[in-house]
Amino acid sequence: MKILFAAGGTGGHINPALAAAGDIRERFPDAEILFVGTKDKMEAKLVPAAGFDFVTIDIDGFYRQLTLENIKRDLQTASKLLHASSQAKAIIRNFQPDVVVGFGGYVSGPVVRAAIKLGVPTAIHEQNAYPGVTNKILAKKTDRVMLNVEKAAQFLQTKNPPIVTGLPVRGEMLRADRAISRAELGVRDDQVLVLSMGGSLGAEAINNAMVKLIAEHWQDDSIYFLHATGQYGLWVPDQLRECGVDLDNAKNVEIREYISDMDRCMSAADLVICRAGASSLSEIEALGKASILIPSPNVAENHQYHNAMALVEKNAARILEEKDYTPETMEQIFGELVADKATREEIAANAKAIAIIDAKRQIADIILSLAEQK
Repeated sequence: MKILFAAGGTGGHINPALAAAGDIRERFPDAEILFVGTKDKMEAKLVPAAGFDFVTIDIDGFYRQLTLENIKRDLQTASKLLHASSQAKAIIRNFQPDVVVGFGGYVSGPVVRAAIKLGVPTAIHEQNAYPGVTNKILAKKTDRVMLNVEKAAQFLQTKNPPIVTGLPVRGEMLRADRAISRAELGVRDDQVLVLSMGGSLGAEAINNAMVKLIAEHWQDDSIYFLHATGQYGLWVPDQLRECGVDLDNAKNVEIREYISDMDRCMSAADLVICRAGASSLSEIEALGKASILIPSPNVAENHQYHNAMALVEKNAARILEEKDYTPETMEQIFGELVADKATREEIAANAKAIAIIDAKRQIADIILSLAEQK
């Protein structure tokens, strides 16, 4: 059995593909698995580190904002796209896969399209509630369309009925114990643990919002703040001190650059404040957490807003868009959820009800069924 995965760009595309590939490798150790990606994005490190064979094609994304510089770049990208299609066909002819699966990123388009033209069974997985342009095009001809969120189906025309599989969540996240995690973090049972972050680089809007919230509430010992600033938010501690927060002695305020133990922190949390990326939301759902979502406005198709609304419409989260943010609005939403345990627990339970815990197995099963059909 030979399976070709195409995934790249961000962890949101690569990690689900690695999870499915890992499940297949566990069940079928003799299966030959090959990943296609680009040489200068995250997949070039993540895929080999996971022990899978990896080849590259040369492809970039198009710039949508019309400027002279972007037009020049898009012309170069168009030229690369033609070459990438030839590269993809050569890889497929050489590897002879039983199935080709696209998990998103620039690389998925030419690889899955090439497989369709060569008559190889294909599948794609869409992580977001509002599908990207490439998957909208591929969905019309690919054999299986897998969705993280049911809402995405309304934006797609598919060859066959789409299948909602969810998005894989790491095993250590699912196994984390709330009581043990809180004890390890030094959080009391009677404290509301607020976990906030904006990704590895950091989100300025979330950093600014948390500075104001922490400055307002740090003397309330019933709240424990754990905030990750990200690489571009290293100014946050100094800003908090300027606002009068005694970080050296406040035992209920913890500021980090990055959260490396997300399984511990997420499982311990009572309220999560974050962006609305697909992976983060899948973790919030899997662990059943109340959340305030601040979608990034700087993403394709404004897909984080749609991701967030998939929860909000089921009373499984609260949303505050950056364009609507004011300290007063944030304080109102935050204050309600911190003070009202019953509301917090209702939202958390609704989030838990959405979760698809066996997403990894479901995705792998669909890929295997296609491979067996060839």
